[in-house]
Amino acid sequence: MEYNQNTSQLVADRVSQIPKSAIHEMTRLSKEIDDVAFLSWARPTSGTPAHINKAAVKAIEEGKTGGYSEPEGFYELREEIAKKLKEFNHIEASPNEIIVTVGAIEGLTAAVMAVINPGDEVIFPVPGYSSHIRQVQLAGGKPVCVPTIEEKGFSLDMERLEDAVTDKTKAIMFSDPNNPTGSVYSKEALEKVAQIASKNNLIVITDEAYEYFTFDGQKHHSIASFPGLKERVISAFTFTKTYAMTGWRIGYVHASPELIPQIKKAHIPFAICAPVVSQYAALEALRGPQKCVDDFRRHYLTTRNLMCERLDRMTHIFEYQKPKGSYLMFPKIKLEKGRDSLTLAKQLLKEAHVSTTPGIAFRGEGHLRLSFCVPEKTINKAFDRMKDYFNKSN
Repeated sequence: MEYNQNTSQLVADRVSQIPKSAIHEMTRLSKEIDDVAFLSWARPTSGTPAHINKAAVKAIEEGKTGGYSEPEGFYELREEIAKKLKEFNHIEASPNEIIVTVGAIEGLTAAVMAVINPGDEVIFPVPGYSSHIRQVQLAGGKPVCVPTIEEKGFSLDMERLEDAVTDKTKAIMFSDPNNPTGSVYSKEALEKVAQIASKNNLIVITDEAYEYFTFDGQKHHSIASFPGLKERVISAFTFTKTYAMTGWRIGYVHASPELIPQIKKAHIPFAICAPVVSQYAALEALRGPQKCVDDFRRHYLTTRNLMCERLDRMTHIFEYQKPKGSYLMFPKIKLEKGRDSLTLAKQLLKEAHVSTTPGIAFRGEGHLRLSFCVPEKTINKAFDRMKDYFNKSN
């Protein structure tokens, strides 16, 4: 008997129609080349602080990490998160309004699945993080991308944002500080977003992963702290960026008492619970000394300034907006037409051994995303190599 070998029809349309991730494609290609200078990963290279590691080891040695936790996470961890939300984000929260998740990304996915119906439209300021758009696509929603104003530091275009609202719009979703641009939305801009959401009965979904890393006097504002907004906001946070814990896969979402049980329904089949060992690490992260966060911020300010200095020497190749937050920047490519961001990223990797992320991955064609959460020597090595590459090829 012969069996039909055409397996393409077995794949769901909602997945098959999503293009391959350019971010992870560059990661795959980078592993094929020796001695790569990485500016592509939004992953701190400093390592998790020692006191957090020790707390996790202690929990393992005491036999505390072998079982599940409650689906929403340890109550004492959620108590600490509620304190942090009140003190830093000015969000009045209770432990029962919080779910500990497998990084912010799983929490956001559960949130999207809980509130987005097939056919619902979700507005995204772009450039923006590609995984957010994919989450909406997997839920059967329709992403509606609204360009930001690049020459004003990738600020929100409020007129276009409001014009994008239709009777099918369900939510507005964004990261702030922004991945990939490093922009930080002003309180005034967020107040206008709040007005649009309230006027049109929309949900606001935020990814605030880079909340602690702002520069030049800029401040991060959590929109859930605005009067009258808490009931319609789902906010996602993570230990990943703040404490250099990318591999621990630990974050959390906050939402109203009406929304959080629905998000929990989606969270359980995705994860059951966040990794227990990571929850002990997160507990120590919140209770332990916070000097590490200040040290990270100072380092990122130094490396941001260094990257800007190196870009200033390549004005014939790039122009850029100085990031006010995160540890990412998104320079525009000034080369001749026809060299798209993915092609250039692959050429830089193959010929200069520099790994960058193409802007097409963030709905920002014509740009590259560069990460400065790396040692200064890595930035200098990468830019020395790019300088040599462009001198030879132009």
